[in-house]
Amino acid sequence: MEFGLVLPTMGPVASTDAIEASVDLAADAGWSTVWTTDHVLVPVGPEADQYGHIFEAITTLAYVAARAPSLRIGTSAIVVGMRQAPLLAKELATLDVLSRGRLIVGIASGDQPGEFANLGRGAMYRRRVAYLEEAVDLWRHLWSGSTAAFTGTFHTLERYAFSPLPLQGDRLPIWIGGSSEAAIRRAGRIADGFHATRASPAMMASAIGLLRRESEAAKRPLPTASVRLRVRFGAARSDGSYFLAGSARDMASEIEQFSANGVAHIALVFEDKTVPDLASSVRRFDREVARLHHQTRPTWQS
Repeated sequence: MEFGLVLPTMGPVASTDAIEASVDLAADAGWSTVWTTDHVLVPVGPEADQYGHIFEAITTLAYVAARAPSLRIGTSAIVVGMRQAPLLAKELATLDVLSRGRLIVGIASGDQPGEFANLGRGAMYRRRVAYLEEAVDLWRHLWSGSTAAFTGTFHTLERYAFSPLPLQGDRLPIWIGGSSEAAIRRAGRIADGFHATRASPAMMASAIGLLRRESEAAKRPLPTASVRLRVRFGAARSDGSYFLAGSARDMASEIEQFSANGVAHIALVFEDKTVPDLASSVRRFDREVARLHHQTRPTWQS
């Protein structure tokens, strides 16, 4: 099992100091990856309490990549329909070059119509899945170095130049995030990974079965299975959502189940409100939970 850390880029703890401390903690622990979360202009309401104060995902990763050359970097996950796909192709290619080929592109269709509207993309919300799928085709076309025309539903490109190319080329890993059956099927058909949210070991076992069937039907390799989870030492689950909870032994047991079911990577979210508390929790997890598992180098790492 490989562990990644979702950076504290949002909420009360989010600050330059918190981000730097977290990157250093992940690097010191020998974890594989650090991740940023994507929101831009959430409407006032419950979402704003968590995402109203948030560092922009791609810009932050450029800073992080320079600070920690041992870590891979990833987005968890970019909401593609809120942005222009050709501009994203350029930003992501640039980030892959600047990070010397360490980027994983986590993407999602999004579930906040108000945020789409705030960004002038309200009409796109109903077509966001089709836009995402075309964006993946467009990115791989551009990242391959092809200068052939591209014609899709949303984009027509002719007589263009695109450079620099990602160091990982058109195989720059794209992981599709989500929890729905449609997202799993989409990952199996067009992506390199499935990046689930709040999914239990049993849910991931079912998801990976569907992922395998879809990828085989599409004659593609089985995508990497990853899950993003909150960590709550000593807590008991009571609200119906899944997170890693209980004692270190409880968490270690559940991680073993994830591994047995085919999950290769877990991105961990710590909910501490101060930098010292966050550092304590990350170190405790690494010492009491992560180090119980043999660290491997899975196929998604170059």
